[in-house]
Amino acid sequence: MSSAPQSRPWDVHRLPSAEGRNFLVTGGNAGIGYFTAEQLAATGALVVIGSRNPAKADAALASIRSRVPGARVRHLHLDLADLSTLKSAVDGLALDLGRLDAVVHNAGVALDDPPRRETEDGHELMFGTNHLGHYALTRWLAPLLSAAPAGRVVTVGSFAARSERLDLDDLQSTRDYRPKRTYGRSKLAQMCFGFELDRRLRAVGSTVLSAVAHPGGALDSLTPPRPPVGAPTPGERLRGLPAALMVQGKDAGAWPVVRAVLDSDVQGGQLWGPRVFGLRGQPRREPVPAHMADPAVAAHLWAASAELTGTTDPHLGFR
Repeated sequence: MSSAPQSRPWDVHRLPSAEGRNFLVTGGNAGIGYFTAEQLAATGALVVIGSRNPAKADAALASIRSRVPGARVRHLHLDLADLSTLKSAVDGLALDLGRLDAVVHNAGVALDDPPRRETEDGHELMFGTNHLGHYALTRWLAPLLSAAPAGRVVTVGSFAARSERLDLDDLQSTRDYRPKRTYGRSKLAQMCFGFELDRRLRAVGSTVLSAVAHPGGALDSLTPPRPPVGAPTPGERLRGLPAALMVQGKDAGAWPVVRAVLDSDVQGGQLWGPRVFGLRGQPRREPVPAHMADPAVAAHLWAASAELTGTTDPHLGFR
């Protein structure tokens, strides 16, 4: 009696073909988002880079085209810090594509110093862009994702979210603003959203799944150059070498994200990250920390997000 054939191990350097599929990567003009877009473009898919900066987007597109022969890439003007612009951006995308096989919620703002800043809508900048912007964007993308045979929402979290907890009475850090903590909490909010979204997708029997991925420890100094998108100086690369024992470059940081988009074995509600201590190495499935999957916290966050973004549909348009 012959045994069932074994699927080959996931190889970050030999990705499966995704010809005929359409992917959107928010913040695909730099960092993890750029390398996610570059790697996805190599599969033959059409990759749309969502960016509010046309010059940076053009640089990213040129870089990808120079490294991926025949790459199908384009730019979508997308400003997650201005909720009023998202529907029209998605309407334009819908006219061009008709369906979206996956969106990677990657774009983010990280501030190092006070003072506290706000979006066009009056929300704290990191929470408003990183979480609320993606929450609202998902609402408008729902018909496009549902039109695909098996759409995916992949939310990019952060290792920093492991040590944070949401203050449900002060989601926007109005009382106690500390930039690094506020950033970590904004990423935690994103991850909670990704897991809660999958629960709600399952509840309505949607064909779309929601998964979460994080890049581990990904440093610019360990990242291969992609001029003019980014290129560490020789000095920066030299100073970053000792850290390579524990962390990695942003090209490798994109691996869990890309696997969450492409791997047919990925299921909704899963968390993907680097293999070695969650900081570096090949992508693998990780246990979901309890504080990221707490249904009560997620329900509170969801209700607050709906109110802050003016979204009335509890399932964000998915059916």
